[in-house]
Amino acid sequence: MLDPVLLRSFCAVARARSFTRAAAALSLGQSTVSQHVRRLEGVAGRPLLDRDTHSVALTADGEAMLEFAATILDAGDRALAHFRAARVHGRVRVGVSEDLVLTRLPAVLADFRRRHPEVDLELTVSPACGLERRLDAGALDLVFAKRLPGPDDGRLVLRRDHFVWVGAPGLVPAADAPVPLVAYPPPSLSRTAAVGALEAVGRPWRMACTSGSLSGLRAAALAGLGVLAHASTLVPDGLEAVGERAGLPALGPVEVVLAHGRRRTEPAEALARSIRAADLRPEP
Repeated sequence: MLDPVLLRSFCAVARARSFTRAAAALSLGQSTVSQHVRRLEGVAGRPLLDRDTHSVALTADGEAMLEFAATILDAGDRALAHFRAARVHGRVRVGVSEDLVLTRLPAVLADFRRRHPEVDLELTVSPACGLERRLDAGALDLVFAKRLPGPDDGRLVLRRDHFVWVGAPGLVPAADAPVPLVAYPPPSLSRTAAVGALEAVGRPWRMACTSGSLSGLRAAALAGLGVLAHASTLVPDGLEAVGERAGLPALGPVEVVLAHGRRRTEPAEALARSIRAADLRPEP
């Protein structure tokens, strides 16, 4: 039998690529998480992780175990939710970045509603920087959003991604003119990544269009007004990667994270389980 406790620790390490971050997300000691992974490897009879002092990576068997573990843990969570659904009630205030709302969130919310029909949602859609401020101020219970990689702060890393330049099909910005940018108003992770990359190589730019909504940015980009930086696995419909053919500089990494607020309420914990159980792998 595969112990769900061991599987949960393994999944946390696999997603965070860090024993330290996984232990913080699970509220366990790092030595306990390490012991859980070693015991699971003993049961499997094969190494599941390649680890050294600087990095953690999945082996081929680890990739297979991650898929099995997700199925097993999801089945257990659904079984518990069936019997606990009547007891989980109240309201959860969740903040989500707009690109995740348009791509990943509908499946998460459908799963959550099926498991916990008595929980009401207060959904805030905003750029990630604004959501972080609201979480720190106690105005949100949970944030499902992007962030730039940085020091370990207890946020659970659900997926690692990177920014790419996207624009209308066939668009190639003129090499002898400032790069026309389409971006959110500051502060914005993607805007910071775009401007920083261009200035680092001395490439001139101009702000061709600013919009506070992703639908506005998408419309401007589709109209050919300019290019924008966007997470590679969340590119809006109709847009395509243009950086390579336009000779634009590479953009940096970004992470999809889950962060809890000051109080871990039962409704917030329930929604966090649905988010963790979701398939956040890049779409084919």
